[in-house]
Amino acid sequence: MVRFTDKGIYCIPGDFYIDPWRRVDKAVITHAHSDHARSGHSQYITVKESIPIMKFRLGSFIKVCGYSYGESFTIRGVKVSFHPAGHIIGSAQVRLEYKGEIWVVSGDYKLENDGISEPFEPVKCHTFITESTFGLPIFRWQPQQNVISDINQWWKSNAENGIVSVIAAYSLGKAQRLLYNLDLSIGQIYTHAAIENIHNILRLQGYKLVEGHISENKLKTQNFTGSLVLAPPAAIGSAWTEKFGIFEEATVSGWMAVKSIRKKRNATRGFVLSDHADWEGLNSAIQFTGADKIYVTHGYSEIYAKFLREERYDADVVKTEFSGDDESGLISERMDE
Repeated sequence: MVRFTDKGIYCIPGDFYIDPWRRVDKAVITHAHSDHARSGHSQYITVKESIPIMKFRLGSFIKVCGYSYGESFTIRGVKVSFHPAGHIIGSAQVRLEYKGEIWVVSGDYKLENDGISEPFEPVKCHTFITESTFGLPIFRWQPQQNVISDINQWWKSNAENGIVSVIAAYSLGKAQRLLYNLDLSIGQIYTHAAIENIHNILRLQGYKLVEGHISENKLKTQNFTGSLVLAPPAAIGSAWTEKFGIFEEATVSGWMAVKSIRKKRNATRGFVLSDHADWEGLNSAIQFTGADKIYVTHGYSEIYAKFLREERYDADVVKTEFSGDDESGLISERMDE
């Protein structure tokens, strides 16, 4: 039913692609991160919750139709439906059914309920395509509440000492997760314009995200002492942050579990919190599907597929433009982790 091509995952009977990285006529999209939802396709099909963000990022002119989670529709005889992936708001797994055969393309996912994204839903299938961004046993996440508590304590300590807390957070995904779960009684939270643009769109969809946009013309006069600032990674270490006076920077990412990357990021603090499944999450998701055949993509795909074969799964690697493996054996950093 599915073939892996130089444009991406291709559904043969349905004549459509899933998260293609080159221009195609019909693209089924798992979520709105730019390594999955790319520009130039003739038609986009996705979850309804992803449409406003996709239009904001790709242009209001794109031709896109959306479906609710669990709603089935047919493309050239292939029954298709979206199911929550738990990765970010609007992320989905894609279920394909044709002549009794069922495939699930996971996109990116995590099993822990973060409180704001639609929680991961296990979907039974014969063949499962899984990511493996953190497909090594060293990646085992602490419960979200523990990490959030650590961040709150760091922020509170800084606030008591008149220090601004600046956190690198991706505009779509991590920023919403932090804003929704942090203790707002500690102080004011401010957001970079790139993040606030996303939040404005999500608020119109009914997501409750407190406002705290930093206007550029107020940066020189506004007192940020004791506050927490959410900024995209590109803003960290730039002249933009120097205007906060005395501040500490932190990075919140699954990669903070790796000492060499912590040093590379050069932040005062690193908190291990990821929007991708950890080692146990990947294994649990695969067990939930009951799949006989597993395809592994992104990240430590070769290592993880080898492990699955040792566990008696029929597992193979699918190479993509975002495979994540570099020559040193240290995975390249994913933009949405």
